[in-house]
Amino acid sequence: MRSRMSRRLGSILQFERAPELRNLAVRARGVKPLIRKEPELPPGYSWHDYAVLLLHIAAEVEHALMVQYLYAAYSLGGPQVPAKHRDRVRHWQEVVLGIAKEEMGHLITVQNVLRLIGGPLNLDREDYPWGSEFYPFEFKLEPLTKDSLARYIFAEAPAGWDDEEAREIKKRAAKGTTTQPLHRVGELYDRMQKILDNPAYVKDADFQASTTTFQASWDEWGRGYMRGARGQSTTTHRQTTPDVIVKPVSNRDEAVEALAAVGKQGEARFYDPDVDEQSHFRRFLEIYRDYPEGEWVPTRPVPINPKTELDLDADRVVVGSLKSTSRAAAAPRCVTITHPESSRWAYLFNLRYRMLLVNLSHAYELAGALGQGEVLTARGLLINRTFGEMYNVRSLSNLLVELPLDTSGSGAMAGPPFEMPYSLELPATEADRWRLHRDLLEASQHLTAELRRQYPQRHTDYLRALEDLDAQALASVRKMIPKS
Repeated sequence: MRSRMSRRLGSILQFERAPELRNLAVRARGVKPLIRKEPELPPGYSWHDYAVLLLHIAAEVEHALMVQYLYAAYSLGGPQVPAKHRDRVRHWQEVVLGIAKEEMGHLITVQNVLRLIGGPLNLDREDYPWGSEFYPFEFKLEPLTKDSLARYIFAEAPAGWDDEEAREIKKRAAKGTTTQPLHRVGELYDRMQKILDNPAYVKDADFQASTTTFQASWDEWGRGYMRGARGQSTTTHRQTTPDVIVKPVSNRDEAVEALAAVGKQGEARFYDPDVDEQSHFRRFLEIYRDYPEGEWVPTRPVPINPKTELDLDADRVVVGSLKSTSRAAAAPRCVTITHPESSRWAYLFNLRYRMLLVNLSHAYELAGALGQGEVLTARGLLINRTFGEMYNVRSLSNLLVELPLDTSGSGAMAGPPFEMPYSLELPATEADRWRLHRDLLEASQHLTAELRRQYPQRHTDYLRALEDLDAQALASVRKMIPKS
């Protein structure tokens, strides 16, 4: 996480470890240690402030998991997959994309709870390698492998999962981490629910029902995502996955129920091998069991942690080479996309990803309905454009995994970098927020024009379509900016 949050987490974790350290001495005397069932308030916090902190952590976890799952999904496929296995690999891709979209719903639902209790929203996350004892594993954009699947399974694992297969997967998952122990996401959600559910911790007056008009709802954000409909249907397999969760909340009970629903969709409440539930845990586990080991390769040769910019810390950068993937087990490294055309597309990807986050964040600042027919409210326009940027992220990801990483001719491919912008803070005034949208759209126009000029025979249909949509968006944005 960002350094300022890491410092605060350090003090909290030190405080929470103290009883465990004391328990070591108790065990040495042969006495059963005390098991603390209720959360304890760290020094320097009120219960309400602590709840906001935990919700911020949950938001960063959901955001980070979402982009890692997206990168893993887009890594799947390619001409190296034997023809008889291609339908199976496409099915895996759709399953992982579906899980990533459910993580987007989790991220939005956490924002709703933050809005309800008066906390600032948080759509942020850290970029490259980092770790925290609240985070399930080290952040790493990587192709889908048996090792990465093991980490995803452990992160989403339910309490009580401890058979022979579980122990083998936990051991494999631990191989890919170097800076922190593994953690289940469910532990964080359990703690948040206990705090929010207790009136002695968070007071009734802290739950503000009037905020529901600013929150995201299923009617706005659930389009196309019901019962496994994920916007793609390219295989003969039929998904039977649950709805994407987008829950507005107006009181304590609804907030706790929303967090419980998010936790259940990730991990289910307990592990039962005979129950056909469709949690993230179960779906990843099914892919893991079916994933080949050495027989054939389901993924394209994309790098670990692709970047558009050189890192000044040379120990954490390998320029234009997949050699970093063999070293990443020891320490996750970043690979810079150096091919001239690919790097321009990667910059465009980062810009559209930023636009998605800015649209989503701005939508939370506006109350009211979407509008009717062709007449949309400002909130409706922002939500429509958020969906548009989701499609752009998908299109650009599919394009980048087919473009070269560098000019060496090695066959290594690029990948979507998902780099965070320098800031996600919105300007203070509404007019300046629309000026930010104007700036981003104009930046996109410069990049698309440059790509069309330098590579006139490459992906021109997509670039022209994007330019047309940006011109329409820019015209509506300029109407929102007062003329001086």
